[in-house]
Amino acid sequence: MSKVWIRGGRAFLFLLFLFILWEVLVKVTETPMWLLPAPSDVIKEAIDGFDLFYGHIFSTVYLALLGLTIGCSVGLLIAIILYRLPKVNELLYPLLILSQNIPTIVLAPLLIIWFGFGMMPKLIIISLVCFFPIVVASMDGFRQTAPELKHYLQMVGATRNQIFWKLEFPHSLPSIFSGLKIAATYSVMGAVISEWLGAKTGIGVYMTLAQSSFRIDRVFIAIFFIMILSVMLFGIIRIIEKLVVKGRSEGA
Repeated sequence: MSKVWIRGGRAFLFLLFLFILWEVLVKVTETPMWLLPAPSDVIKEAIDGFDLFYGHIFSTVYLALLGLTIGCSVGLLIAIILYRLPKVNELLYPLLILSQNIPTIVLAPLLIIWFGFGMMPKLIIISLVCFFPIVVASMDGFRQTAPELKHYLQMVGATRNQIFWKLEFPHSLPSIFSGLKIAATYSVMGAVISEWLGAKTGIGVYMTLAQSSFRIDRVFIAIFFIMILSVMLFGIIRIIEKLVVKGRSEGA
């Protein structure tokens, strides 16, 4: 635990140094606020305008969590199907890879045409962003199960389902959580992108309004909160990972 605090303290000090350097450079060069605001100006605007901003935060968090849950659930289900059915894997896995090469910003207008401006196209965008890391990480975890353990269970008469649920799935938990942490960082950005398409509230809407009015300080507020929310989701999943994986290892 002490090592974690030391590493976190070093990262915080380095980040603080970058903010101080940013502040000094802006003041020395007399850069106008509409071009690049100083960190002190961004913090002041965040405090003064928090009443206007906090509603957008809750909207984005709700959308990101809902999309992350759907995307991860679908991704894990797809990974199990592809692993358990090799023939299906041969057909669908290349299509999954190709799906990640479609730019989200290009796909978004089509989703709006097909599903309207409601919640559905936004959740589809976030789910598409989140599900692929789960699929890849889960399948890698399933494949990395020790073959001698699988052979032992086969010797004692375990069925294919028993081998998967009692050995391969628990063994893949670290890999699954790795995919979850990646998906969590993507979910917030996916929610913001989906809000650009036609939402009434959200950090994406706040950022769009700030850009159109040349309030660059508010744009940086949105950027900072996107980063904070992503780090918070990453940390929460990491805590859950330590509890679940530790419990599994102790049980084993």
